[in-house]
Amino acid sequence: MGVHIKSIDMPTMHNALPGRKNAMQISGIHFINGNNMLPPYPKHMEFILFGMGCFWGAEKKFWPLRGVYTTAVGYSAGITPNPTYQEVCSGQTAHNEVVKVVYDPDLISIADLLKIFWESHNPTQGMRQGNDIGTQYRSGIYFTNPKQQSLAEESKINFQLLLTKSAFSEISTEILPAGDFYYAEEYHQQYLAKNVNGYCGLGGLGIEYSLIDEKNEKV
Repeated sequence: MGVHIKSIDMPTMHNALPGRKNAMQISGIHFINGNNMLPPYPKHMEFILFGMGCFWGAEKKFWPLRGVYTTAVGYSAGITPNPTYQEVCSGQTAHNEVVKVVYDPDLISIADLLKIFWESHNPTQGMRQGNDIGTQYRSGIYFTNPKQQSLAEESKINFQLLLTKSAFSEISTEILPAGDFYYAEEYHQQYLAKNVNGYCGLGGLGIEYSLIDEKNEKV
């Protein structure tokens, strides 16, 4: 991926790229654990989407976790149907680069996933992550049920308190219902397992996520 500098202005329905009807064709088999990246998943599984900048590094944070059934990278929170990587990088689709995390809530909690999310990237940079600049690098949580939404919003408040105490800026993370998720091209899936020396610009702020009580103290 390297250093990408694109427009930070979101396109509208009127000027976004038209896209296409056909979905991206991928194998659907996770390179690490052999599980299916494509639905349907086992009935008790849940999923959530995270935008943390470059989706190569974001996916790597989640695939080793006990309780995570599968992960996949793709494009969401945008306009253009079935976009390609080049189209997303143009800044004319409104999509974010995201990782889809399918997990067993009996083995890993959404709170555990949110901790990884907050600690693994800089959520204060708006339309960028490190040297990667563009609308597809924004911080985002895209929930699929009310519990995820509630905990995501609560976690954002708590992490902001921690950041403020350490003189960091305001969090720019968007928290929205998960919309259409379009799988990225096969070579992007589990990229850093296939390319061990591949680019990864993901980096956190060095702040440990924890709950904050009404006295503004860690609990």
